[in-house]
Amino acid sequence: MTSSTVLVTGAAGFIGFHLSRLFLSRGHRVVGLDNMNPYYDPKLKEARLGLLKRDANFSFAAIDLIETEAVTALFEKHRPTHVVNLAAQAGVRYSLENPRAYVDANVIGFLNILEACRKFPVEHLAYASTSSVYGANTHMPFDIHEAADHPLTLYAATKKANEMMAHSYSHLFRIPTTGLRFFTVYGPWGRPDMALFLFTKNILAGLPINVFNYGHHKRDFTYVDDIVEGVYRITLKPAASNAGWDSLNPDPATSKAPFRLHNIGNNQSVELLDYIKALEEKLGKKAELNLLPLQPGDVPDTEANVDDLISEVDFKPATTVRDGIGRFVDWYREYYGV
Repeated sequence: MTSSTVLVTGAAGFIGFHLSRLFLSRGHRVVGLDNMNPYYDPKLKEARLGLLKRDANFSFAAIDLIETEAVTALFEKHRPTHVVNLAAQAGVRYSLENPRAYVDANVIGFLNILEACRKFPVEHLAYASTSSVYGANTHMPFDIHEAADHPLTLYAATKKANEMMAHSYSHLFRIPTTGLRFFTVYGPWGRPDMALFLFTKNILAGLPINVFNYGHHKRDFTYVDDIVEGVYRITLKPAASNAGWDSLNPDPATSKAPFRLHNIGNNQSVELLDYIKALEEKLGKKAELNLLPLQPGDVPDTEANVDDLISEVDFKPATTVRDGIGRFVDWYREYYGV
């Protein structure tokens, strides 16, 4: 397996950076792709990329996934054995302001990845989906074997579309694909638009923090190292067809095609106010709360059922919120010299 070449799209992003580092640390070659867009401060992306470029087994291409010819040429040049598609327009609320960005990056861009995997066959395509696809579902923990057909934002709808697109290519061209539904990822090198980053910045500056749903919604906060360990193990175990799949009682998470879905979450909901309390304790400083109603498109609670993750790749995320927040704050203080 050390001779494998893994293409990681979104390699300069939060999860892509951590995943690339993990693959490199375990002896794999990594080809990173990122368009370095200014959705948030590119300096953070450049800093992540700088660390990755220190490894001789890492190469980088500044390409946008909607550039069909460039994506195809990259596949032809490097012939990746495995692909992890993490490149996407992220952010639930931003999708209300700029919906076209989500169709371009998450739908057209993903089509270009699928087409490239078709032209230059790979052992496995794993791709980021999201817990947001569960949308209006309230039966928890969220289970991949239950239907998720009521997304509440265009962001979630594009990710659900990715799952359907992947299934069609798995069926037509026998490309093994696995969709990975991530649950509220946090940790060092995180995105500046994410809650933990914003909270930390404002608390240290003595500014109020916006707390939606008056702090009473719950999230399955999942530490980034747990996310990438799960992605790593799943990527190296290509999706297989389910011989027992029943078309009269269809299982959404499997298929007669080599198609699979997985949740990667901490399997534990934490109320936002408790999350903030753990951050206050680590910072040694109280937060000034600006309590606000639930935002359009947000869901009240999330929690992941990870039984399949445990049974198939022998992994269960287990980093506590207290430990994960502690590591993030340590990184934040060092990186920003606070």
